[in-house]
Amino acid sequence: MSAAAAPVASSEPSSAGTVPAAKTPAAKTPAAAGAAKAKPPAPEDKPFNEFVPQLLLPALAKECQAYGGPAPTLVFEEGPMPVVGGNCWKVQGDLPGERRFWLCFANPDLGAIKTIALAEGGSVPSLLEPFLSDEKKMSLALIVSRLVQRLNGQKWLGPN
Repeated sequence: MSAAAAPVASSEPSSAGTVPAAKTPAAKTPAAAGAAKAKPPAPEDKPFNEFVPQLLLPALAKECQAYGGPAPTLVFEEGPMPVVGGNCWKVQGDLPGERRFWLCFANPDLGAIKTIALAEGGSVPSLLEPFLSDEKKMSLALIVSRLVQRLNGQKWLGPN
């Protein structure tokens, strides 16, 4: 073997009195490391009055269309709850064939008590059903999937 070897970095000061850069510790502060690893806030952390019109309504329309039918006409408003009256926040959807649905929130909060009402043929809804009453953690995907599942169970979406 040859006596010539590749230079090896050392942590000892060089003749110039400096430590090679390869051995210098990275300049990371705990705050910078935490900020880099922090996840963006979940969509569900948005205020209710932003979450519903900006995220829920478009996601619901898109998922209904994925079943092959037209997107429902969706309105988000505060008003009387179907069947029982009383004030609530609601998403009202209109589908072809005079089919209508209401997703109601008792309070302006995703964790609030939720109900759903359905009406067909221009009639008024006569039954208010609990919606996601056993779920502890609400997510956009959960609300959309369960509502679309309910509408599809009525044979209201796509070519059923």
